Amino acid sequence: MILFDQVIFGPIRSRRLGLSLGVNLLPIDAKICSFNCLYCECGFNTTMKEFPFPTREQVAGILETKLSQMVADGEIPNVITFAGNGEPTLHPQFEDIIDDTIALRNRFCPSAKVSVLSNSTRVHKPHIFSALSKVDNNILKFDSAIDRTMKLIDQPVGKHINVEWLIDQLRRFEGKLIIQTMFIRGVYNNEAFDNTTDVEVEAWLNAMEQIKPQQIMIYSLDREAPVKNLQKVNVDELNLIAEKARNRGFLVSVAG
Repeated sequence: MILFDQVIFGPIRSRRLGLSLGVNLLPIDAKICSFNCLYCECGFNTTMKEFPFPTREQVAGILETKLSQMVADGEIPNVITFAGNGEPTLHPQFEDIIDDTIALRNRFCPSAKVSVLSNSTRVHKPHIFSALSKVDNNILKFDSAIDRTMKLIDQPVGKHINVEWLIDQLRRFEGKLIIQTMFIRGVYNNEAFDNTTDVEVEAWLNAMEQIKPQQIMIYSLDREAPVKNLQKVNVDELNLIAEKARNRGFLVSVAG
């Protein structure tokens, strides 16, 4: 499994976002998330009693130094992406850090986009909703519109999280969001799952029509996962799903 051992990492070439400078707001030696996804490259959640988050001041200082260096080197990022070792919105100063990042972006590289990869579980909190509404790419996870499948693949920590709740929360953005969906199949704890079936895809499309995202990103496995018997969905299958979504008027990108 891969853990990011720095607050600012990269830049890396993202399949979906281009040249991306990463921001990890989570501990550098642990995976902390409100999901426990079977496919997460960071592995399963770490049990910790204390969460040593980097401070707002540390994040801003390190980011300022890195952006200054990149500009001097003529290496301008396409995006500054909040990802890292778990769910970035868990940071207690998340909205303040987003404000700082937007200010630094405007100063050093105004053409770059600020992106957040979030699992959607904390958008009901006013300060998280506010922060995500400010960024250029508000990328939110939605892996299945069928409750059993979502809970099996994503393993939510919070008992209140279900598909109906997620749809209601995502609709509040009124289209200012990008949906990211991992299509995958496999077996976990003797339960089989496959979110590419006709029933799954139809339910997913219906959910997209309720959420009305400005864009949809679909993808499958690309890195090692903590569960070994997961199966990657090939690009031809992904393209068939994407075409069904395009036929309903959605802008869709595929990363095979």
